[in-house]
Amino acid sequence: MRVRTLLANAAALFAVQAFAATDPAAVLRANYAASGGTHWTGKVAVKMEAAIAGQGLTGTDVSVTDLVDGRSVDHSVFGPATQATGFDGHEPWEQDSSGAVNIESGGDALPLAINIAYRNANLWWRADFGGATVVAQAPKTEAGVRYDVLTITPKGGLPFEAWFDPSSHLLVRTIEKQGATLLTTILSDYRDVDGVKFPYKLVIDSGHGEKYLQTVTLTHAEFAPAQDASTYAPPQVTVSDFSLPPGATQTSFPFQLRNNHIYADVAVNGHGPLLFLFDTGGHDILEHATAKALGIPVEGSMPGVGVGDKAQDFGLVKVDTLKVGDATFAHQVFGAMDFIPHEVEGMPLQGMVGFEVFKRFVTRIDYGGHVITLIEPKAFDPANAGTPVKFVFNGELPQVAGTFEGIPATFDIDTGARDEVTLTSPFVQANGLRARHPVGVDAVGGWGVGGPARGYVTRGAELTLGTVRLQRVVTAMSTQTQGAFSSASYSGNVGGGILKRFVVTFDYGHQVMYLKPLPEPVPDVGGFDRSGMWINGAPDGFQVMDVNATGAAHAAGLQAGDVITAVDGQPAASIAIYDLRARLRNDEPGKVVAFQVRRGSESRSVRVALRDQI
Repeated sequence: MRVRTLLANAAALFAVQAFAATDPAAVLRANYAASGGTHWTGKVAVKMEAAIAGQGLTGTDVSVTDLVDGRSVDHSVFGPATQATGFDGHEPWEQDSSGAVNIESGGDALPLAINIAYRNANLWWRADFGGATVVAQAPKTEAGVRYDVLTITPKGGLPFEAWFDPSSHLLVRTIEKQGATLLTTILSDYRDVDGVKFPYKLVIDSGHGEKYLQTVTLTHAEFAPAQDASTYAPPQVTVSDFSLPPGATQTSFPFQLRNNHIYADVAVNGHGPLLFLFDTGGHDILEHATAKALGIPVEGSMPGVGVGDKAQDFGLVKVDTLKVGDATFAHQVFGAMDFIPHEVEGMPLQGMVGFEVFKRFVTRIDYGGHVITLIEPKAFDPANAGTPVKFVFNGELPQVAGTFEGIPATFDIDTGARDEVTLTSPFVQANGLRARHPVGVDAVGGWGVGGPARGYVTRGAELTLGTVRLQRVVTAMSTQTQGAFSSASYSGNVGGGILKRFVVTFDYGHQVMYLKPLPEPVPDVGGFDRSGMWINGAPDGFQVMDVNATGAAHAAGLQAGDVITAVDGQPAASIAIYDLRARLRNDEPGKVVAFQVRRGSESRSVRVALRDQI
């Protein structure tokens, strides 16, 4: 769901990529000669222009690249969005349509930037491969054509595959894992520029199908003298597209907490109230129906991805004004996406407030009082805010350092997640965590963009976020091979199930999160579903989407596809899904819940005796 990634892929891969069969050194020597050989001598920088097309959008990109060390900067226009991305040799950064700049130090942003810089500077042509580990794979064949393939791991970077045509010795494909996405780039149409060859056409495939392919076509390239370091540095910008009423330094407004998600009213282009989810894990977004109702055209169809294994269309819209409490934001570019279906949440959701709002204010979320306060950064006093926890940015997400049962870990902080903590499948596998937790259950623990989130749910002994310690946390160990929780770029995701124990304050400007514990006892924490099933809404009740093989629902005879039409004699259509989920989570073990269930054309009574699964 990160537009940044989609745009940055095009921009970064547009930069110089004259790269390089079974002897790695021989392959790279041949690639050097085929790409221009000694004609590269003395060339220290290049300026390039390109056209971008695909995913229902068109745009342009202008880049400057240092050919000695690979630093780069790209300025892109893609549909209604503008963006700049860069790497100054130390930190990758991005600038969004509003001009706001973000330093990207979390996740895999830095090693991926090192990879791009490595390719930009053609460091693999050096005698020591520029410090990289280079391994030849067995030749690969596709569509009857044989390719020589190297796996290259730059120092400080991540492994990527480079495919070479053994006839021309030119690079024709790269394959690189970026977060949970396996990105394939096809390079072709090499042309001569002052004695060296550049690929004039790149086709970028995120693995989500033909409709999401993106094509970058080089339109102009010229070599340039060495650039000042400021060319590649993040710009110093003061963003002024938001305001509070005269004299005010903060605004507060109430929110509802449902499914551990934060919901509050906003206004868009003067229309409201509109119910929005507040999510540190996302962008500002309009549901497609909301955009249509407000007469706002949607441009493009990019792949939006989340916890599930499927992509959903993600477009872009221009919003004149967004009002949150008494704060007004002007001339914003939103995403357009149906990110959480009504049948999952049971809430009439119309959009999302995300990174763009949190970036501009200090945001205090009082989970106990159900109040959000946006504070002007200059007016914020952290004295009583709680324990400070430093974070970096993993894309738009705050990412903190911590531990899980003593194992060093990095956790994304995600107010849009319902769980306590979900550990990524690579982290679970690398640390042998499942074998250490014999008491647990394979279950659907959530449902978001792309579908269900599946994992092995158990109880972790201890989780730390900075110096803050939490005991016996409900822990989902992801078993997914696709989606956000299949990424090796972070260890886990901390959601509302943990955050609701605190007053949480986010200071994005100083990259600090403050955690102030609420008075004990905090309601509805530390529990996990005792019914052994996942339900979503249906027109006349609740549909059973998944049943655990060892759970109470399975023992009572429930199956996926069944529709619950009544609960303890009450029509299911009159019950909020979040209330029923809370009851199935919090009612004592042994409590019997009577369901009226329809399967096909038949209806029957089913009694489910709740029991602990973890």
